[in-house]
Amino acid sequence: MPNLKEVRNRITSVNSTRQITSAMKLVSAAKLRRAQDAITKMRPYAEKLNDILGNLSQSMEGADSPFMTQRPAQKVLLVLITSNRGLCGAFNTNVMRKAQTLIREKFSSQAAAGQVHLLTIGKKATAWANRSGYPLVSSHDDVFGQLDFTNVSAIASKVMNQFLQGDFDQVVLVYNEFKTAASQLAQAEAFLPVKPSESLKSKASSGREYIFEPGKEEIIQGLIPMTLKIQFFKAVLDSHASEHGARMTAMAKATDNAGELLKSLRLSYNKARQAAITGEILEIVGGAEALNG
Repeated sequence: MPNLKEVRNRITSVNSTRQITSAMKLVSAAKLRRAQDAITKMRPYAEKLNDILGNLSQSMEGADSPFMTQRPAQKVLLVLITSNRGLCGAFNTNVMRKAQTLIREKFSSQAAAGQVHLLTIGKKATAWANRSGYPLVSSHDDVFGQLDFTNVSAIASKVMNQFLQGDFDQVVLVYNEFKTAASQLAQAEAFLPVKPSESLKSKASSGREYIFEPGKEEIIQGLIPMTLKIQFFKAVLDSHASEHGARMTAMAKATDNAGELLKSLRLSYNKARQAAITGEILEIVGGAEALNG
């Protein structure tokens, strides 16, 4: 049985850890509310833009956009979105695992030819990219310091220009989609080239005719870049909210575990203290009996 000093030191250490994890849980909860409000307000706007794109998709044959150019996927860019810090459970690991699975199942030949490139947002993704051996195009670890549409759309514009220049044939976003504070789902979402989904096309094929003003080409040329930037910004907001939800959940579990450990340590401390007192009493009784004898 450990002595009283060892148990007392462990109790002090665990109690300090519990205070830290509890404080981190409260901070993450406050940040989560703001991040959740941001993604909740963004989603209806992004979905409405996709609906408009779907309504136009049935007549896009005459007004193709360069962002819809389909090329053989010889050069691939994966955009990995993670956090700058840890202590958020499997949040970052899920993104790395999703990227590895995607490369293995879909882009194995490109990876073997050295044509899978990475663009990272978040220090954890940058660290993994440096270890993975895949070419790192650029890293943007300072985005979360000032998270707004202007900063994120600048990164999206850079990626879009690289696609137009032929630097990459396909671009995929890999990030955590925010479901609830305790649930985040790793996603691999196609970003470029633009492929109007069949569900949107079916919604659009209602037999109605549209009058385009100023014109179909002008609308499409302006709508697709805006939709892409909103899609990129939404992915970053999703990841940001997921990070705080994952960290709040992880710190809540850590606080609960520290509380359970404290109960066990205090029980051990009381047992050790009781044993020490009992030993002292036996020594006193034994000494008294020896003197009487």
